[in-house]
Amino acid sequence: MASQSVSLLFGVHAHQPIGNFTEVLVDAHLRCYQPFLHVLSRFPEFKFALHFSGWLLDFLFEHYPDDMALLREMVERGQVELFSAGETEPVLAVIPNRDRIGQIETFSKKLEKKLGQYPQGAWLTERVWESTVVPALVDCGIRYAIVDDYHFICAGKTKDELIGYFTTEEDARTLDLFPISEILRYRLPFSPAHEAVAYIESLAESSANNRQAAAIYFDDIEKFGIWPETYQWVYESGWLEQFIQGVLASSKIIPRHYRDYHASEKTRGVIYLPTTSYIEMNEWTLPAEPANAYASLVQQAKSAGWYEHSKSFLRGGIWKNFFSRYPESNWMHKRMLTLSARFAALPVNQRTDEMRQKLYASQANDAYWHGLFGGLYLPHLRRAIYSNIVELEALLDSCVSRPTFFIEDTDLDGVDEAYLHNKNLQAVVKLDGSASVCELDAYHLRHNFGDTLRRQTEHYHCRVHQGAHNFPKHNDAGIASAHDRIDLKQQIVSSDLTVDNRAQSVFIDEFNGMPIIYQLESHDSSSVRFLSTVDQGSIVKELKLSENNLSVAYSLSGELTGSIACEINLAMPSCDGVGGRYIKNGVEVLGGFGQNFDLDELTNITLDDIVLQGALILRISEPVKLQANPHFSVSQSEGGVEKIMQAVKLKLIWPVSIKKLKIVLEVDDKSK
Repeated sequence: MASQSVSLLFGVHAHQPIGNFTEVLVDAHLRCYQPFLHVLSRFPEFKFALHFSGWLLDFLFEHYPDDMALLREMVERGQVELFSAGETEPVLAVIPNRDRIGQIETFSKKLEKKLGQYPQGAWLTERVWESTVVPALVDCGIRYAIVDDYHFICAGKTKDELIGYFTTEEDARTLDLFPISEILRYRLPFSPAHEAVAYIESLAESSANNRQAAAIYFDDIEKFGIWPETYQWVYESGWLEQFIQGVLASSKIIPRHYRDYHASEKTRGVIYLPTTSYIEMNEWTLPAEPANAYASLVQQAKSAGWYEHSKSFLRGGIWKNFFSRYPESNWMHKRMLTLSARFAALPVNQRTDEMRQKLYASQANDAYWHGLFGGLYLPHLRRAIYSNIVELEALLDSCVSRPTFFIEDTDLDGVDEAYLHNKNLQAVVKLDGSASVCELDAYHLRHNFGDTLRRQTEHYHCRVHQGAHNFPKHNDAGIASAHDRIDLKQQIVSSDLTVDNRAQSVFIDEFNGMPIIYQLESHDSSSVRFLSTVDQGSIVKELKLSENNLSVAYSLSGELTGSIACEINLAMPSCDGVGGRYIKNGVEVLGGFGQNFDLDELTNITLDDIVLQGALILRISEPVKLQANPHFSVSQSEGGVEKIMQAVKLKLIWPVSIKKLKIVLEVDDKSK
């Protein structure tokens, strides 16, 4: 009877970012996906839901066909319910509706083809909820979706009410919503198995009046083997098997599919959720000072004992804040939106599957944000986004050409950008007075050399300053969640946390240590010319695109004393790894990109990069002084706090006695 039992709706979400290293995917499978499936396959009566993101699913089918055959067998015997989402795991709320529909349909059809089941339910990436996603979900055949119970609490519900699903509507479409239990998210798999089972059993008391209560869990599968300490805890110490056996032995718990519960139980009523994500994400979206203030308020509320009753009134930011918080994220997003519109404007017979795949890959969520997770600080994940953006742009240009020069405000920041491009290169010049290049694309290499990241103050930096010995310790039974720990993966000193006061662009100029402010003077189809008046003289700066070259010519006139400095920040895929090296005058290997160099009388240096399968050759018309340094940032992940190289920082310095100087960046595509 309903009054004696509770339905356990257990689901897990598996995802790896597009562009992640192969060794990371292999490790994730061997420590998590494979053992998880193998353990659960021994208990066919334990029903559960599963979502693999599309790119990860393709990887597993290619490299681990036996495990995927096991998964298909588990689906066919009715043990596994598959959940849909966007094909590349986009945040649906930040892509156009046409792409939402395309992404969901693409992935649902893939599940049906590969695993034999067309899904009724959907996983929402990072549980980011906006009501605008409802029409696309419903139009793709989705009947229910999963969000946090926090979303419902923010709408005025109490936790005692959140033991079933509710119904919402938007634009004449109705969608049912299941609230994920925050308590279960923090208990599984971190508390002892018997305690987790006992808690689920206690929810059976909520069933009454022939209505079956549900214990609702849907969270990252990576907690079951990849998070710190979890492989030993979940598999070697047997937590997962103990939990399953405890559930199956219980007279009060009935493992069920979401679809079966949805079909047999009625909605608990209508609900309208605010725009939000999970609690932690709402903190991560805030800039450092507001995030610290928010975290302080939360801690005060917890200490005073009123947080749980009133936390819906202590709400942080929304996911889209990442675009206003990180200009680099915003730039990627707006570039993607522009290409989406160009793709949609093509005649249907010109839209290719390759174009669509590149567009969807450029919408993958990971590189657009940062918190405990998210990959904005990871250059290889941003590189994957830009690789698809650059490839898609080249494909679109082959169908409908663009002017070789045009001006627009791409990122909606109130400052225009000037675009110079040909079939090989594209340079986007910021018209903010710096006359610097914010994007430098090599189409054949599928790479943006301007893909750098400025250092910002992050809310966890204050804890880094404290030192690892001051971080909170976990004293309860079980193991600590990644949310409750911060470890230093390497030594971090105060200078590592220096904040950049400007974008890390290409060709940023200084006169005697002060920024040079330029005015746009003229342009033609392949060049743009700027003028700056300094002291008793002037500086003309002209950027010109030609074949595989971007050149910058400086002309000085008048009474000037001192020196000019030009800073060139370049995204090199090898970063401080073994694949990158400086080569002087084409023959002398100086060292790797992670090293510091001071060179005098330099006229030629090559940045050779094995990962890129290409090189950048820097030629200067007159001998100059070069300072070369790696540019690092400090960020956190579930594994701890670490330094990550973001760019090669080259600084060229020459006296004003050199009235004319030309710097040429030549792209060497070794794959041709």
